[in-house]
Amino acid sequence: MPAYNKTFELTPDELELIEKALREKQRQLTAKSADNENSKPCEVLRGTHELLGRLHNQKTFYRPKTEAYIGG
Repeated sequence: MPAYNKTFELTPDELELIEKALREKQRQLTAKSADNENSKPCEVLRGTHELLGRLHNQKTFYRPKTEAYIGG
């Protein structure tokens, strides 16, 4: 059985595209689950939300090293 590749080389633009696609899927699933009470879209929606969270937590955000950081 082949092993999974644990390292990926994706550009920030590629990651942004993946995030946009996941958010669009979330919108579709939210609209679908509002129409009917099916548990399947809710499970997929939860997994999509968790995946977006993991992607967000792996980002390295810019903080200036020479100036004071002013958060917003």
